[in-house]
Amino acid sequence: MNILMLSSTFPYPPTRGGTQVRTFNLLKYLSQRHTITLVTQREGDVTDAEVAGLRDCVDRLAIFERPPDSGTTGILKKIQRFGRFLQQGTPPSVLNRYSVEMQTWIDNWVEAGKCDVITCEHSVNEIYVQPHFQKQLKTIVNVHSSVYATCRNQLATSISENSLRDKINLPLLRLYEQNYCAKFSAIVATTEEDKIQLQEFNPNSEISVIPNGVDLVSFPTRIADPGGHRLIFIGAMDNLANIDAVCFFSNEVLPEIQKLYPNTTFDIVGSHPVPEVLALDKKPGVNVIGRVPSMVEYLHKSTICVVPMRTGFGIKNKTLEAMAAGVPIVASDRGLEGLAVDVASQPLRALRANKPTEYITAISQLFDRPHLRSQLSHNGRQLVETEFTWNIAGKSYEQVCFGRTLCV
Repeated sequence: MNILMLSSTFPYPPTRGGTQVRTFNLLKYLSQRHTITLVTQREGDVTDAEVAGLRDCVDRLAIFERPPDSGTTGILKKIQRFGRFLQQGTPPSVLNRYSVEMQTWIDNWVEAGKCDVITCEHSVNEIYVQPHFQKQLKTIVNVHSSVYATCRNQLATSISENSLRDKINLPLLRLYEQNYCAKFSAIVATTEEDKIQLQEFNPNSEISVIPNGVDLVSFPTRIADPGGHRLIFIGAMDNLANIDAVCFFSNEVLPEIQKLYPNTTFDIVGSHPVPEVLALDKKPGVNVIGRVPSMVEYLHKSTICVVPMRTGFGIKNKTLEAMAAGVPIVASDRGLEGLAVDVASQPLRALRANKPTEYITAISQLFDRPHLRSQLSHNGRQLVETEFTWNIAGKSYEQVCFGRTLCV
């Protein structure tokens, strides 16, 4: 079958962030038995070697330059952006990525009948799918997380960058999500929570839940427990939810932990740390490391991985990757979304914490009890192996694309 995949985010190498990881691994699975044409955008930091690497993974690669940033400074610019949102019904975050050249290419490709299925890898790509495409072929949107639910959650947790703006935008985002979903034959969400949200907007839509996965070869389980008092957080450090998580933990949790365990360190590992994150490096025990060649090496050296997310929907790759690496997890409800880690009928796979006092208790338990660390390490890896591999996710995605899973 001929599949046209749309990703305005360049999905290679599959270590840049959660969106890239999911897109690349689903693409990699589908390319085993189908003809893949990928349409994507190239940003300034994408190298020629990375373009060549991605080209080897698909049958045809169409690359367009990322449109220049329209700028957000100045009250006039902000009024203009909101006016366009109000008039067109599409958020600025989507319009800012829109390429007329990319749209023309896609329209011509579909019109020529060169694909059987079109997939939008992340909802931001929905703008390129014309409503009439649904009459010609199967159209799928892979919603990594609900924009309406995310905005609502940021307001509820008081971490919104601009609460007044987001309060105004919230009803518009609800209408936007409802309208764009209607263009698609099938909708894919990463968690049941997102499915419920999307189903509320589109009760007649076909919505499937396909969780994220882990490449078990890239994230082998660790051979030995390093002990000590070394905490780690992994993730792209220009992401609002990640920024909030490490700032919250560094300011409200870590100092209290260090009163009990003075040599405790906290490694923040991930690309593009913003100034707010870089400033944390001045705090005792905090190490802002940035992008690294191998995330798993840092995970293996850590005693515990913390995922103190207070916003952001969907299954977190960072949680799954740490579990795969055999590192015990202490995480929030958001960090554990979509994962059965502490239900009575199943093995304990992670410790849950949302308040500073809960983090202190959970981390102290793991620091003091090697057997508990070993238990979580084993059970977390087993959960990933049985339920959260990209092979499992790929089979499910293939079934959504074609209504069945094809035999190898």
